[in-house]
Amino acid sequence: MALKEQILDVITGPHVAAIATLDGKQPAVRFMVLAGFPDMTLVGGTMKASKKVEQLKKNADAALAIWSGKEFSDPYVEIKAKGKVHEDVATKKKYWNPMFEQYFKSADNTDFVVLVFTAAEITYHGKNMSSLEVWKR
Repeated sequence: MALKEQILDVITGPHVAAIATLDGKQPAVRFMVLAGFPDMTLVGGTMKASKKVEQLKKNADAALAIWSGKEFSDPYVEIKAKGKVHEDVATKKKYWNPMFEQYFKSADNTDFVVLVFTAAEITYHGKNMSSLEVWKR
């Protein structure tokens, strides 16, 4: 299987991801549900007032980690990405997921924003850490 397909097997659909942004010069890490797409972007919804939104507006550099999460030996990826905050209703509707409803009620909620992370580099760690390959945009 090609590297991109292996990566997509890990990131496609909703996954809990560890997201690191910069808080000044210090990293800040938190968990967030992101959905991965074939163009190697990852998208999630969050509150406009969250620290990660403030941090991404100051510095778009982010690091993400996603593990396929079934068995300890399963593949995982580390991602270097640029994060962008989208507050426009069209983008919020495009990426709206019914799972957001319990938190935000609707895509029209002004407290709801969409974060789009565009991968620049993805390091793929194969099953049982048997391989390590790097995909670059």
